[in-house]
Amino acid sequence: MEKKFKNEFEQKWNKYFPGADLPIGFYYTDVKEEKSMLKPPKGHRCIIADLASVSKGNTRCFDVNTIGCGGGRRYLGFEDSQAPNFEYFLSYGIPGKLEGERYKKSPELVKEIMKQQTLFKAPAKYIVFKRWDSMEESDEPLVIIFFAPPDVLSGLFTLANYDETEPNGVIAPFGAGCGSIVYYPYHELQSKRPCAVLGMFDVSARPCVSSEVLSFSIPWPKFVRMADNMEESFLITKSWDKVRQRIKKRVSVG
Repeated sequence: MEKKFKNEFEQKWNKYFPGADLPIGFYYTDVKEEKSMLKPPKGHRCIIADLASVSKGNTRCFDVNTIGCGGGRRYLGFEDSQAPNFEYFLSYGIPGKLEGERYKKSPELVKEIMKQQTLFKAPAKYIVFKRWDSMEESDEPLVIIFFAPPDVLSGLFTLANYDETEPNGVIAPFGAGCGSIVYYPYHELQSKRPCAVLGMFDVSARPCVSSEVLSFSIPWPKFVRMADNMEESFLITKSWDKVRQRIKKRVSVG
């Protein structure tokens, strides 16, 4: 990442979203970051829980063995297998055998949804998550991820639509928490008109984040446009200043 762009965005972020958390980004690499690798979990562990540490400034590096959830490995591109009876797990389960999450009405509906999924293969052995201020010039993030409360989301949402002719510059597809920050925005990279992805609606992943935040994930090309537009957008208006003051006050009170 170009150092000048990195510093300029951080300055603008602190100006218009004072005190709001910096975003994190991810990229794939074949270079193992030993100090950032977690030990393979002994049981199930949602990767969203590990990203809380990234938001605090700790870089995290994962491979197929250190992601403690089959869904996480699938949606991050490290495997394409599906758990047995997944269509029942996501719907109403199997009495006496498998408890269902009841996120979908029927197993048949889940099967139809799975047919529409286009999985991707991780382009390298490792995926690295870093907070914005920890990124180096050699890092090339693919997606920038914000974990943000409503006022900050309103700014990101409006900025994402600022240079769009269509009203859906932001999408909110159904899926797992890790799917909303990796799978969907990664696919948007292939689009001629990449959209930002609003997420973290996954009920199972919600306990891993603050009750006051959702995720907002932006494919890199779109993020660059958004950053470049900041100084000429609504962010310089009196309307946004009212929201900006509230963001600042919320941080100081918190």
